[in-house]
Amino acid sequence: MTIQLTGYSISAYCLVLLHVLKELGLSYEFTQPNSFEEIKTPEYLATKHPFGKIPSLNDDGFQIYETRAIAHYLVKKYQGTKSSTVLIPSDVQKAALVEQFISVEISYYTQPLGKLVGQLVFAKRRGNEPDLKIINEAREELEKVLDVYEKLLEDKDYLTGEFSLADLLHIPLTNYAIKAGENDLWNKRPNVSRWWKNISERECWKNILNEYTLA
Repeated sequence: MTIQLTGYSISAYCLVLLHVLKELGLSYEFTQPNSFEEIKTPEYLATKHPFGKIPSLNDDGFQIYETRAIAHYLVKKYQGTKSSTVLIPSDVQKAALVEQFISVEISYYTQPLGKLVGQLVFAKRRGNEPDLKIINEAREELEKVLDVYEKLLEDKDYLTGEFSLADLLHIPLTNYAIKAGENDLWNKRPNVSRWWKNISERECWKNILNEYTLA
């Protein structure tokens, strides 16, 4: 049975999983609900995601939701079976560093970046005026985070030294911010800029940009 992913191609969270699937060389079916109302129906809540969110994944009858949980599941089950890409190393200490930087991404990077993208991209998409106060506060917070990343990335092309799931999780939201004109936040920091170039130019990510419609 084919892996079935349900969500929207405009969602950064779905884009993460599409990227994971491609890096692992896996075949999949991607289904986009007809409307946002569909993911609130009793059937969807009972069979896909009890909180009425996306994404969710079904793998031969095994149903799982939440992006990072799905990503970890796919890596643990399929890494090394279809491609040579290693997203979480088998070495315990190297794997722990990947998890460390995933925690960093969740706690410090994605929070202000999500606020920034929410205003610059998705508020406009909904026909709303962006909230400049939120934008400025998010930008200021992100500046501080990227200053730390600049130090963390000294003499390294990737967060742990090698490309991993930790790097991959940063890509979709950062791509949205840069396309919205915020590229200077990354470009003015040499180490961060080099890191972004490395992770954003991966062939699998380029394929996603060519295959799916983003906001």
